[in-house]
Amino acid sequence: MAAVNTWQFTTVHHLGLTVADLERSIRFYRDVLGLTLAARRLADADYVGQQVGQPDLRLDVASFCLAPDCDVLLQMAQYLNFAGPPSDQATNRPGNTHLCLVVDDIHAAYRDLKAKGVTFKTEPIEITAGPHKGGWGVYLLDPDGYTLELHQRPPAGL
Repeated sequence: MAAVNTWQFTTVHHLGLTVADLERSIRFYRDVLGLTLAARRLADADYVGQQVGQPDLRLDVASFCLAPDCDVLLQMAQYLNFAGPPSDQATNRPGNTHLCLVVDDIHAAYRDLKAKGVTFKTEPIEITAGPHKGGWGVYLLDPDGYTLELHQRPPAGL
């Protein structure tokens, strides 16, 4: 039975990623992938550290638009203090995530990004079963090893 709440989710605001080098990540997401940089700021207000349980926290933060109207963001934060070690980003590790971005031509995107030095796990793979049958998918890695998926929807009528 589903839980009955006195509140409800209304939308997604952002997906947050912790990065080792924010400048490097901006170059990748803006200059290589072509996402729009929506905002950049230093986050060092008291509430920031209180929210994550690290008093006196300082973050360098960049936000990218993930939707045409920019109401869903990809937010990246570099910890300027309290930085932790890199983690294993393998997709089979519980707690790890990936972000799937829809493209109109996965083969053109693959060729373009491969030529720009992006690391892919495979070439684009056709989806042969399930609700996305007839579409295509491929996984790639960002500069911190975070997994991104490119997805091309199946042709209409399949």
